Amino acid sequence: MSKIGLIRCEKNEAKCPLTSCFKALSSAAEGFAGCEEPEIAGVFTCRCPGENVADMARILKSKGAERVHFCTCLFSRKEKDGWALGDGFCEDVDRLVHQAADAAGIPCVKGTAHLPHGYVPEVIE
Repeated sequence: MSKIGLIRCEKNEAKCPLTSCFKALSSAAEGFAGCEEPEIAGVFTCRCPGENVADMARILKSKGAERVHFCTCLFSRKEKDGWALGDGFCEDVDRLVHQAADAAGIPCVKGTAHLPHGYVPEVIE
């Protein structure tokens, strides 16, 4: 079993109930492909400018998370025919993912559901 923490963006909080992220997680698909029997450990909403992301990752780890996934909407945008890389909700996502991985000492992954065509989730350890 793989325990997963999720970090989402406040800019999408009122529009997205994470349905597709949870569906991908429960079926070990998309950003969760390769996870053995993934199970949610917890969810946090990051608020700009992301100064609490290290604490969030450490707390998720303390709740059993073995890795933390950052939602696809942070670094990708929805288009007519699917999702495309770039122009996501967070211009600092790369810095935040690295900061979270360094603070918690567990892998942090860019990607959940709605992966852009050809995108392979980036894992920061």
